[in-house]
Amino acid sequence: MSSNKNLVVDPFCFRQFNEHDSSAGYQGTVFNVSIEKFEQVVNEQFDSVNLQDGYAPFCKHIFIENDFTDARVCVLPITKENEHCLRSKYEARNGKELPILSRYFDKELLLKGKDESEVFPVAKYLDLILYSREQIIKENAAMGKEAATTEEGEAETAPWGIVSIKAQDIPKELPMTPITAMRNALGKDHGGSGVPIDREKYMEAHEYWKDHATVT
Repeated sequence: MSSNKNLVVDPFCFRQFNEHDSSAGYQGTVFNVSIEKFEQVVNEQFDSVNLQDGYAPFCKHIFIENDFTDARVCVLPITKENEHCLRSKYEARNGKELPILSRYFDKELLLKGKDESEVFPVAKYLDLILYSREQIIKENAAMGKEAATTEEGEAETAPWGIVSIKAQDIPKELPMTPITAMRNALGKDHGGSGVPIDREKYMEAHEYWKDHATVT
């Protein structure tokens, strides 16, 4: 039961698991391992002393070695050789959010004539992005969503919900994309968290993302 777990995969993150239909339209990292197995592994490795601060008090990160999935990195540096594979589009993660403009590498273009292993190495680490149970309840209420429940139909009580998982090669947080920071600043009614923009962190993010892009 999840009451014995510190971490559970939040429904918002179901799209990152192949067992859910929502993964079919998701352009980020999708895991072949089941949610049940994923939760088992990450809870076995969980230690609260390893929690790292996120962009707000309710957000934390925890980094674990990726020795149980075949997830590959989904962020690449922009080079003269691959910049022709960059694309942009307006998108929202659900019907409640305001669409925002995002830039990304087109995976099919990157792989043209190449094997996946030549372009995307298997990630060494997984960055688990966590929201507190209190924040998840607040955001679900603001978006008109039902509260998360356990398999037994009881209210979810695990203190941390995994809202996103990033496959990467370093055991530290990659900067939030500037446009995501902007959406968060719009507030819960528009799909954000209500956290205002921190100019210093925003500029740090700009320095990273002007030379990198996600792969979709």
